[in-house]
Amino acid sequence: MNRVGALGRPVVGDVLRLTSVSKVYDRTGVPVSALNNVNLSIAAGTFTAIMGPSGSGKSTLLHCASGLDRPTSGEVSIAGQPMAFGNETDLTRFRRGRIGFVFQQFNLLPSLTVRQNITLPLRLEGKRVDRQRMAAVVERVDLTRRLDHHPAQLSGGEQQRVAIARALVTNPQIIFADEPTGALDTHRAGEVLDLFDQAVREFGQTVIMVTHDPIAASHADLVLFLVDGRIVDEMARPNPAAVAEEMARLGEEVARRHARSES
Repeated sequence: MNRVGALGRPVVGDVLRLTSVSKVYDRTGVPVSALNNVNLSIAAGTFTAIMGPSGSGKSTLLHCASGLDRPTSGEVSIAGQPMAFGNETDLTRFRRGRIGFVFQQFNLLPSLTVRQNITLPLRLEGKRVDRQRMAAVVERVDLTRRLDHHPAQLSGGEQQRVAIARALVTNPQIIFADEPTGALDTHRAGEVLDLFDQAVREFGQTVIMVTHDPIAASHADLVLFLVDGRIVDEMARPNPAAVAEEMARLGEEVARRHARSES
């Protein structure tokens, strides 16, 4: 059965697919493989967390999947359309309307009001603001009384809510979130994660989040675990204790492997 999000987008099928995606960096003359032949499909209308030990490739995976970085090989497609990696103009045009971003540091423009920050992506594209969607998003993130404030007048949690509203207002096919709770205290982090839950359940969005926090990951439908640029495990219906245990196991495995390679 297909679900339909509260604001109208049908939720059906795979929205993101990576096929044999690899990423090799060679900045010092020594090639380093950050992603190694990754194959991945993400269903629409789901919340996925990506975790792994430091250096496992989780941020690289998010960057390649979202078009912020260019894979060395392989294909990335969104809703069945291959991502256009030809040049930066083509890539920017492809991302518009398909992808929303939420980062750890909020990336708000201090000279703009909350309202202006939220609607900036639409104005950059020359699109009119859908007032109904804008009102629904602003109400959901509880910013109705803050629209004429500037970022410096907001708490960290409120600034992150502005960033989430900015991502939601364009009705993207995928929202990519890179450590979105890393700069927040536990209470504010919980509020942000609840908003992601609501974006999926009520708005029919797809959220893909990189995190190091087992509690944050437990909000997801599925957790993917990376080691050395490969997806090595997954966990459906995660809970914080099980995620923490798996992360500890993977960390010990990586440490033993490195110890053997150095001996």
